[in-house]
Amino acid sequence: MNRRFLTLAGLSVALVLTACGTDVASDQLQGVVIENPSPKGQFVLTDTEGQPFDFARETEGKLTLLYFGYVNCPDICPVHLAQIAEVFSQHPEVARESEVVFVSVDPTRDTPEVIRDFLDNFDSDFVGLTGSPDELVAAQEAVGVPPARITGDGEDYVIDHAGWVIVYAPDGLNHTIYPFGTRQTEWTNDLQALLNFEEIQS
Repeated sequence: MNRRFLTLAGLSVALVLTACGTDVASDQLQGVVIENPSPKGQFVLTDTEGQPFDFARETEGKLTLLYFGYVNCPDICPVHLAQIAEVFSQHPEVARESEVVFVSVDPTRDTPEVIRDFLDNFDSDFVGLTGSPDELVAAQEAVGVPPARITGDGEDYVIDHAGWVIVYAPDGLNHTIYPFGTRQTEWTNDLQALLNFEEIQS
């Protein structure tokens, strides 16, 4: 199974949940809208400063973008992060109220220092997390994404991983996900809309 197949297979599960009638006005959003929004998964990993990071608690009340990837990812990971960073650069009011959390699923190669250097290429405020293999599997399962899998041998292995960004509105619920290929204009539209979640509801 290659990374592209895993991305599409997992996304197909999410697409089954796509429908109107959610708490968010879906016609205002351009990502994949979830019919039954779920709360943040409960997990604790280690940040790039070596401190424990309780995901649900540390991001409470914020627009939260959660992504599982790895530093050596050749395409999906850097594209997602670059697009989000550009939106934040153009819309600092969105950046101030948001938290981007990147969880590395490659604990062997992605040390805290490597993760920090990687994220600083996009935005120094992005949070980087790591953990033991068991902790990383538990974190992925806690938010409903398929655990990443290693393909290949030696140092040249690649990792099959979920290729979408999970976004939680400030109410703590996952109303939307964003697959690889999401355009920057779509990011801009949805992040601004989700920040104003209460207005969307009314």
